[in-house]
Amino acid sequence: MSGGPAGQGIITMSMPLENLRRIIGLSVFIIGAIIPAFAQTSTLSGIVSDESGAVVPQASVTAAGPNGVETSSSADARGEYMFTGLAPGRYVVRASAPQLNMPQPAEVDVGPGLRRLDLTLRVARLVQQVDADVDAPPTVTTDPSSNAGATVVQGSDLDALSGKPEDLMADLQALAGPSAGPGGGTVFIDGFSAGELPPKESIREVRINQNPFAAEFDKLGLGRIEIFTKPGADRWRGNVNYNLGTERWNARNPFAPVKAPLQLNEFESTVGGPLRKKTSFLIDLTQHNVDNGAVVNAVTLDPATLFPSTYTGVNKMAQRRTRIFPRIDYRLNEKHTLAFRYSYLRGDVRNIGSSGFDLPSRAYRGQFAVHNVQFIETAVLDVKTVNEARFQYYRNRFHAEQSSFAPALQVSGSFNGGGNPLGAARDDYQLFELSDTATRIAGTHTLRMGGRFRAATDLNLLPVNFNGTFVFNGGTGPRLDAENRVVTDASGQPVLVPLSSIERYRRTVLFQGLGPAQVRLLGGGPTQFTIATGRPEEDVTQKDLGVFVGDDWRIHPNLTASLGLRYEAQSNLGDWANVAPRVGVAWAPGATAKSAQPKLLIRLGFGMFYDRFAISNTTNAVRYNGVNQQQYAVANPDFYPLIPTPANLAAYSSQQVIQTVGPGMRAPVILQTALTVERQLMKSTTVSVTYADSHGERMLRTVNVNTPLPGTYSPGTSGSGTYPLGRSGGVYQMQSSGRYNQRQMLINVNSRVNANVSLSGSYALNKAMSDTDGVETFPANPYDLASEYGPAATDVRHRATVSGSVNTKWNVRLSPLLTVQTGGPFNITTGSDLFGTTVLNSRPGLALNAGRPGLIATPYGLLDPNPIAGEPILSRNYGRGPGQIMLNLRVAKNFTFGREQGTPRAMPSGLRGIFTSAPVDGRYSLNVALSVRNLLNHVNPGPITGNITSPLFGRANQLAGGTNAEGFSESASNRKLELQVRFSF
Repeated sequence: MSGGPAGQGIITMSMPLENLRRIIGLSVFIIGAIIPAFAQTSTLSGIVSDESGAVVPQASVTAAGPNGVETSSSADARGEYMFTGLAPGRYVVRASAPQLNMPQPAEVDVGPGLRRLDLTLRVARLVQQVDADVDAPPTVTTDPSSNAGATVVQGSDLDALSGKPEDLMADLQALAGPSAGPGGGTVFIDGFSAGELPPKESIREVRINQNPFAAEFDKLGLGRIEIFTKPGADRWRGNVNYNLGTERWNARNPFAPVKAPLQLNEFESTVGGPLRKKTSFLIDLTQHNVDNGAVVNAVTLDPATLFPSTYTGVNKMAQRRTRIFPRIDYRLNEKHTLAFRYSYLRGDVRNIGSSGFDLPSRAYRGQFAVHNVQFIETAVLDVKTVNEARFQYYRNRFHAEQSSFAPALQVSGSFNGGGNPLGAARDDYQLFELSDTATRIAGTHTLRMGGRFRAATDLNLLPVNFNGTFVFNGGTGPRLDAENRVVTDASGQPVLVPLSSIERYRRTVLFQGLGPAQVRLLGGGPTQFTIATGRPEEDVTQKDLGVFVGDDWRIHPNLTASLGLRYEAQSNLGDWANVAPRVGVAWAPGATAKSAQPKLLIRLGFGMFYDRFAISNTTNAVRYNGVNQQQYAVANPDFYPLIPTPANLAAYSSQQVIQTVGPGMRAPVILQTALTVERQLMKSTTVSVTYADSHGERMLRTVNVNTPLPGTYSPGTSGSGTYPLGRSGGVYQMQSSGRYNQRQMLINVNSRVNANVSLSGSYALNKAMSDTDGVETFPANPYDLASEYGPAATDVRHRATVSGSVNTKWNVRLSPLLTVQTGGPFNITTGSDLFGTTVLNSRPGLALNAGRPGLIATPYGLLDPNPIAGEPILSRNYGRGPGQIMLNLRVAKNFTFGREQGTPRAMPSGLRGIFTSAPVDGRYSLNVALSVRNLLNHVNPGPITGNITSPLFGRANQLAGGTNAEGFSESASNRKLELQVRFSF
């Protein structure tokens, strides 16, 4: 299987792989020796001025941060102050000078790198001092990194989320809401564009949808998730977690006849502390032992009667995953800090690929090992300049072992049997990533500039479909009586009726003793046979580069303009003109330096965003070029169940299919405009309303450019068709010729009432239209691209989320997360090839004559699987699935005991003993929680079957969600309960 994160580009290079590795290894050595690789510490700076705008020299400034730690500083002669070496988090900042003071403290979220916060003092007698809560409420500000539509998840809000990587990612994606653009949301971990999701205990905070038009990011900001991990601990700390789950507590999977097995035994241990005066460490160990029940829900043939019957089964997937995650932070001096991160992840999953339509014979075993090394350094060059440098090495090795080497059997929309087409696959993906960002404050300007370079290699052995695949789809055939004899009309002609895919397969098995031609006349026989031969191994390389410059210019206290420019290029595309301007304006009408916190803010932004050409695309083009590997397709083969040799395929009018990259291939680009109105409703609550328009050009899709000319191809007639390239056979050309249009209205509400109550909610009204859903989208008729324009895969019209964290007076914390959305679109197909493309994705017509034979009645009308002239053809993604409702709830109780050294004992009156339910800072704590996913036990169906010849058309045969890229899944139950215990010191 092709390796690497989704969206990673790839390029072919003439340089041998070993030489490339040597060069990169030398680069790593130079980076380690010369460029201090940088840590996750933060710098906060700004200017202290009075109401007139004059600077205030020698002003006293304090910053109270996480855990109540307070740091002090003084402004210099120019009124400038700076705090370096801060731990990232939320800070409450105060400033004062003789006869001057602040009306109220300022709250600011400080992340890695440099953050600017200017402070304004007033005459002391006019100031009424207000103490700020460390859990500061959201505010409206012209700072481009503090948009009210963003969400910062930390502290108790972060604790409320699931601790398992799959569920945690699902929770974060729910909070992020629908992303703008066709590519979905993106995830950055400690500023890196690739890597494994870290354990939750190692996460410091998560920032969602922050600063959508920042030039330093290559991806769309709406839907972006930024994860920051904890630095090494400044004092000895640790915890031990245990998570237990069993099917006995859960609700049955509605697609299974019995409760599917589920057993969770998940352990995590974290410990950290100082090693020396300038060095600290933190190490996280996790072990996940999960036995998940995979549910098969298909339609097969009863072996005794050969009649179609529902097949349901439950297979146990034994999943094991081990992770070691150490971190070391070293403060070289007052200006330089260095961090080292290493992650080793190893997994073993058995019985992958046996669920849904896939029978147990399709199961395989997947094993993977992931190494991730990161160096991070922050250098404070002077009082106004901070430089950040990052280096990452990421390696992912995967190996698959299949349980059966039999030819694959695909009865569309009924069942998939035989062996798994994946074969004994191996993949070794490596990524090197180097980035550098410099931030400088120059008066009212905050300048950021930098760049990122990535080099990726993919050594991929993928013998996909080397054993061949027989495909059975529905069609039209004669009616049979109870004795399986043909029913004729008054004139003696067979009565034709529509046949489902399973009925066509049944007739093939039933009449196997007859000749192939007779089987065809009786409505049997495979629709298609495909097989691949040749060299299965490929080694492909990629490089890409992105550089940017940006300026946040505070023109006036109530007006900030953000200007940015980004340039991107990659070595496997001839298109090098990927220039991406970014513009943003934030205006607070009526606000001045003398006024209080602004209540109303208007933001306007525009940006261009490019997608990289994925590494897997180039790998496929190199692999299936007709020389390295050959792909053969035979329409209506008459040799079932025998497998012909490649040398004999020519006798069966086989067509060789090759894949290419179009000569005009360019990077897809999204042009996005957003207008946002933010309002401070009260001190603790903000609301934002955003209108976003996204227009995509050069979207990727694949077109068979050797499709027979219109009117020359007759389905079922061997040798028919006039081919534009002068020879038969498909030429799958990847093109950047699609379009995408999306409009959204987004409403976000954030409220932090106090330290015990925080709530947030969002609503999205969305309409997305396109003529492709990615490079794997083939037009049904390459000569009629207009009919491809329809709802995009991202066209979920309504979506709402509500989340929160509420600590009751009994110190029991309730953390709900509710997601409600309407159904998404799905494509309705006939499961046949009506145009000679060799792709079985033709769409039916809306019948104009109800008397035509073979019509199929559906909720979408009377559909014709063999449309004739004059019948309107369904557009792509014409179907619409059901909506989904998911309510998750975590109930947690925290007990503290012991006493922090040097602090007085705090014991509520009336309580005795070691444990107390009061929120007291103790040396030790025990947290007991019950986590419930899908509390309402609502059935959220998975992918909808769109083949009209399937007996399950318009329905799902599994729950929403599935395995992740590693093959992990915990989808055995509809409602899932877990008991979680954490001991901390």
